[in-house]
Amino acid sequence: MDLIFNLLIQLIGIYRWILIIYILMSWFPNMSSSQIGSFLARICEPFLEPFRRIIPPIGMMDLSPLAAFFVLYYAPVGLRALQSWIV
Repeated sequence: MDLIFNLLIQLIGIYRWILIIYILMSWFPNMSSSQIGSFLARICEPFLEPFRRIIPPIGMMDLSPLAAFFVLYYAPVGLRALQSWIV
């Protein structure tokens, strides 16, 4: 059981880095239209979409990735709590 929780925590960490790269790529217009940009969009947009429906953009700034990153930051804490509760 520990292996499953550790694997999930590692995958969340990897996804956090993917999300950071996707957010940074949005600052460069040509990068989002590249193959890597479209691949990262397919991975990140389904996760970001619920946050975009809840948090409207403020002017030209989209704060939904910040909220999504906040959730990803605390997800391992929740998994560790769930792990200690199960064991």
